[in-house]
Amino acid sequence: MSDSKIAKRGLGRGLSALMADMDLGDSAGPAQSRDRMMLPIEQITANPDQPRRTFDPDALQELAASLRQRGVLQPLIVRPHPQDKDLYQIVAGERRWRAGQMAQLHEMPVIIRDMSDTEVLEVAIIENIQRADLNAIEEAASFRQLMDRFGHTQEKLAEALNKSRSHIANLLRLLSLPDSVQDMVKDGKLSAGHARALITAPNAAQLARTVSEKGLSVRDTEDMVRKLSQDGGEKPRKASRSAAKDADTKALEADLGAHLKMRVQISHGGADGGQLTITYRDLDQLDQLCQLLGGNR
Repeated sequence: MSDSKIAKRGLGRGLSALMADMDLGDSAGPAQSRDRMMLPIEQITANPDQPRRTFDPDALQELAASLRQRGVLQPLIVRPHPQDKDLYQIVAGERRWRAGQMAQLHEMPVIIRDMSDTEVLEVAIIENIQRADLNAIEEAASFRQLMDRFGHTQEKLAEALNKSRSHIANLLRLLSLPDSVQDMVKDGKLSAGHARALITAPNAAQLARTVSEKGLSVRDTEDMVRKLSQDGGEKPRKASRSAAKDADTKALEADLGAHLKMRVQISHGGADGGQLTITYRDLDQLDQLCQLLGGNR
């Protein structure tokens, strides 16, 4: 199954749709069945590359209580374990599996799919995006990972996730903020609206602390940044160039990245030209890039 097929089918309608209509392949057997089956819980293992690292203990306890009372209503998606033929690795549903262990369930419903490591990672990221408790930085990082690792464009993500392109573009812009500001958003000390207002500020980290300490509203934050920009002489024009990159150049970066399957960064240098930076993951990708640049497709 191709990456684009996962995106078109899984991203837009959620994991329930992914379970319902994911391609099954040609071979027969349990791993290709559309019907869900029950697996002993000890034969199910977590995915070590799962993007989600933290699980709220109280929420898990609530889910465990629900599973004891009502059972597991939505099956896990698993694949045959790549190293152990007697085990199955979770593709989607680790939270339910953890809660099932707490509820002392002996078996859980699963749908088994043959999937590559790349496909497993993409579905895990998709599942991560669909969490209701994601903060803006986590959501933006998931978007960026889908774009960098799998070549999805902003337009493709917007269509598949039923979100506007401006929503995705605005979230991606948050990743240009200093790490300290991003951490404040993660910790709930700043809202995404506050963070967006600080994107063009030259001293975003300092201003973020001021906003948090004084409890400023988003409107107050925007007014403060606007006033500082007006008082900063040449700084507003620099900020405008940065904003223009987010609006237009970022789209070009995304399209080139989708074509090359690599991360692309474009920096405009004004009258002196600019820079195009392509980041490759390994020597195989470098070889592919050299072939593309040399015209040997």
